[in-house]
Amino acid sequence: MLAAGAGSRFGGGKLVAPLGGRTLIEATLSGLRGAPVDEIIVVVGAEGESLRSISTAYETRIVENPAWTEGMSTSVRAGLRACASDALAAVICLADQPLVGAEAVKRLVEAFKRGAQVAVATYGGEMRNPVLFARGVWPLLLGEMSGDRGARVFLKHHREIVTEVSCDDVANPADVDTVEDLRRLEGDLKACERGRAIGQRRD
Repeated sequence: MLAAGAGSRFGGGKLVAPLGGRTLIEATLSGLRGAPVDEIIVVVGAEGESLRSISTAYETRIVENPAWTEGMSTSVRAGLRACASDALAAVICLADQPLVGAEAVKRLVEAFKRGAQVAVATYGGEMRNPVLFARGVWPLLLGEMSGDRGARVFLKHHREIVTEVSCDDVANPADVDTVEDLRRLEGDLKACERGRAIGQRRD
C-alpha cells in the first residue's frame, strides 16, 4: 500500500483525516481485511510517524521511503524491495482509495493463479487500482519506472502481458485528493449505509 505522499492538494494530513468515524488510512486497511495476501506492507514517507501506530494496529509492516519526494515510483520500488524473498507476486494499492477492498484483490490473485503476469482492476473498462505484478515482471517494472512515471505508464507500454480484471461490482476506485473529495466520499458511504439499513428492515 502506497502511503508516502504529502497530500499537498488536501492541505496535509490527508491519510489521518476522519472518514466514517476513523481515519482515511484505517478505512482503507479495514477494507483490505481478508484479502488473500501473506502480508500488507505500508510504504510511508511524509506522514510516517503519524501513520506508524495506526498501520501497525492492523498488523501491517511499515517500510520507510526516504526518497518519497522524488515521486510515486520510489514508493513502488521500496515496497517491492521489502517483499519476502519467496513472494510470488505483489499487489499495489493506494492508501487513499478506501472502497477498493479485499474482493478486488482476490480477483487479481485468482487471475494470477490462472497465469496472469500482470493483473489490473478495471472499472467501466478503465484500468485503475489495484494492480498485481508477478515476481518475474518486477525487474522490467523497476527498470522502467522513474519519478511519478509509475505503473500506469508501464501498463500502457506492455499491454501484451496485462490481464484486465473487471471489478465494477465489488469495488469503487474513488480516491481522495482534496477535502471536497473526502466529503463527497463520506456522503456516499452514508447513503450506502442507509440503503443497507432499509434493506435489512424490509427483510
